[in-house]
Amino acid sequence: MVDILIRGGTVVTATDMFEADVGIIGERIVAVGDGDEMSDAETVVDATDRLVLPGVVDPHVHIDDMFSFDTYESASKAAALGGTTTFIDFAWQAWVGETSLWDEEGSLLEGIERKRDKAENPVVDFGLHAAITREDEGVFEEFEAVIEAGVPTFKLFTAYEFGLTNGFMDRTFGELADHDAVAVLHSEDGALCDYLAERFQAEGKGDPEWYPQSRPDYAEAMAAEDAVRMAMEAGCRYYGIHTTCRKSAEVLAQFREEFGEEMIRAETCTHYTTLDDSIFEEMGHLPMIAPPIRKPDDNEAMFEHLERGTLDVVSTDHCGYTEESKQVENWWDSKFGANALQTSLPVFHDEAVNERGYSYPFLVRAMCTNPARVFGLSSKGTLEPGTDADVLVFDPDASDTIDAEDNASVADFSIYEGREVTGRVEKTFVRGELVADDGEIVGEPGHGQFVERDLPDWEF
Repeated sequence: MVDILIRGGTVVTATDMFEADVGIIGERIVAVGDGDEMSDAETVVDATDRLVLPGVVDPHVHIDDMFSFDTYESASKAAALGGTTTFIDFAWQAWVGETSLWDEEGSLLEGIERKRDKAENPVVDFGLHAAITREDEGVFEEFEAVIEAGVPTFKLFTAYEFGLTNGFMDRTFGELADHDAVAVLHSEDGALCDYLAERFQAEGKGDPEWYPQSRPDYAEAMAAEDAVRMAMEAGCRYYGIHTTCRKSAEVLAQFREEFGEEMIRAETCTHYTTLDDSIFEEMGHLPMIAPPIRKPDDNEAMFEHLERGTLDVVSTDHCGYTEESKQVENWWDSKFGANALQTSLPVFHDEAVNERGYSYPFLVRAMCTNPARVFGLSSKGTLEPGTDADVLVFDPDASDTIDAEDNASVADFSIYEGREVTGRVEKTFVRGELVADDGEIVGEPGHGQFVERDLPDWEF
């Protein structure tokens, strides 16, 4: 007997679509096939005319820190409603500065413990990246213990007050390579962005349309070229987060062709595939995200490079901010970031599949299977028997208008406000438990758990 039988749907994998039933016992998928050949089920879910997808894996979110007002409970509820069953947040090495939450410096391991302590009542699973914020060589002594704690990915910034110099990054890449760990890079040339921001402030250019001009596409491409070149010289695996533009994607494509996909992986975000910089005139500071939303040609470039394989993953870079914290007089006083966990799958589905004609396996690769593989989540992002029963029942024909009043996040706005999308998450299962059903959270807070990740294998 199986505990749950999802019957009559169309199963979507990273490579195929086929009619099949999915059997679940406890927290695991045990069978994908003909339900008549399975024994009786305690619960039968009718998935007729529905798609059965793996849960979305979002490797780039910000929760309960200086870049998000969300708690783990509010963010994970938004995730569940939007079909995300696992996300990866950031554990910060404490630093002292204007944007810091701390009065004294701390370690990466303390950052991991701090984030795990904050993770109260999640309804979906989560992992962590370790974020290096200071040029202290003592951090290298932590790498082995951090990896053993299930955190094999290390975030480096090239901008902001916690940005690292090329010299220190070069040393860091070498140390990470020695451990076969992964460097996760935010790439914008900090000196150029700071100069432009100071210039625009001096000239009183505080209107929102000046914001993207303060962080131009070439600043992103410049920093990406420096960082990926250093990483390749060191033999360190490189993951480029939130790629926004053609210039930056072309840099990654060049190095990936030379060094191979086993050394370079990258992502874009839903908003960089669906929105362009006209949104600043429409919505003011609400869509102020770093790096910025770019031009229509950059939307095209993101799909071109997803199709080519330069970009492996579509994430959210979710930040749970309120409209009050965003809609200030001058863009430089606004918060960076916007919420997207609840809307990312419906929005990307509508754009990629309905508008552009991409396949459902393409969608599953970009949002489920590839992020799980890239980040060492061997039991996630797939419907293979023996893996975690993270499963979505998805109605491809249901239409909704995005309304921030529906947000489970503490964020009270959406950069997709009023957008009509076709495709709705009906049910979200996390390790065999139904946590979201027809737009309502039904799972017990605390069902979600920390997932220790393995050093990933990028040869796939």
